[in-house]
Amino acid sequence: MNFLVPGFKGSAVSAGIKYQGRFDLGLIASNEPAVLAAVFTRNEVKAAPVLAGLDRLSRGGPYTRAVVVNSGNANACTGIEGVAHVREICALVAKEMGITPEDVMASSTGVIGQPLPIGRIRNAIPILVRGLSENGLEAVADAILTTDTVRKTAVRHIDIGGVGVTVAGMAKGAGMIGPNMGLPQATMLSFVLSDARIDPAWWQSALERTVSDTFNRITIDGDTSTNDSVMAMANGLAGNMEINDIQYGETFKYVLKDLLQDLARQIVKDGEGVTKCVTLVVRGARTGDEADRIARTIAGSPLVKTAFFGEDPNWGRILAAAGRAGFPLDQGLISLAFDDIEIVRMGTGVGKEAEDLAKKVMTAGEFTVVLDLGLGQEEARILTSDLSIDYVRINADYCT
Repeated sequence: MNFLVPGFKGSAVSAGIKYQGRFDLGLIASNEPAVLAAVFTRNEVKAAPVLAGLDRLSRGGPYTRAVVVNSGNANACTGIEGVAHVREICALVAKEMGITPEDVMASSTGVIGQPLPIGRIRNAIPILVRGLSENGLEAVADAILTTDTVRKTAVRHIDIGGVGVTVAGMAKGAGMIGPNMGLPQATMLSFVLSDARIDPAWWQSALERTVSDTFNRITIDGDTSTNDSVMAMANGLAGNMEINDIQYGETFKYVLKDLLQDLARQIVKDGEGVTKCVTLVVRGARTGDEADRIARTIAGSPLVKTAFFGEDPNWGRILAAAGRAGFPLDQGLISLAFDDIEIVRMGTGVGKEAEDLAKKVMTAGEFTVVLDLGLGQEEARILTSDLSIDYVRINADYCT
């Protein structure tokens, strides 16, 4: 798959930020001012580029020309020096591109609490800008990776009033994945690019809604990062009729959601030490909040996640997690199934034969677990993973 979006260029270099001999500094640039939409982590401890991004958005002006991103260092918990480094990086990129610093957004991912090696980044920026090319976006998708093992990209094409439009996205994330992003408010990053002509207010609203339904509904370890960010740029070069609430909005939002769901699934499947990608469905709840909170409690339970890793249909752990989520339940109404194998009915186990069949289901890399509370009509879905021995090994020495 060629990651090409009309009017956008990319570049990546090895600046030696943490890893040697691999891309760790990337740049995405639009030929024309692009409408910017963005959402950031709701973690109260925010990285310097997140703080700078929020400040930039608060001062208005929905257009941008570039995003510069580094891996290997989160530039988080680095005080006023960290924010100063963000401003310097944006100013240096802007100078090399012949634009203003306000036209440049920044993002970082990596180890928390260490100062950026600003000298190395400063020296690399001229080479980075000179390397911009239409074929360079895939290199950026590589540059943002940390403990990820594969590049994560997706591209969609859509017809808007007879005009072909492209929307594409790249993402990174393997650990510290429990995204909670919105406005105003290792790491999950995503950059979405489109040549569509889009109303700025609609673009921001659409991104918030689709992120809520996609990235905010995955978990690997439940840890919300200091750096989680999604930035979306639309440069309008396709020349389509403007997408807004009145025309083509629902069509485009459907495609955007499909794109982000694709990237979200890629993140979970490539999670640190992950061997299972599990769709957890909680249905039969009285309210959407009830369904969501119960689903998140189960999806984040270490005992449930280790059972997934061990391919053990230990349904008692799932019911126990549901029962501690803070809502009154009638356990005599609860049922549970792995794919289409029901192992709990009316709050009690169906029997060993059903559990043996469920165990076979769990040998697959992906499966679905459905918990029906029997209390109402509301439902929630969370995409989660197992918790493996390799996850512990990776994170036991991540800083070194």
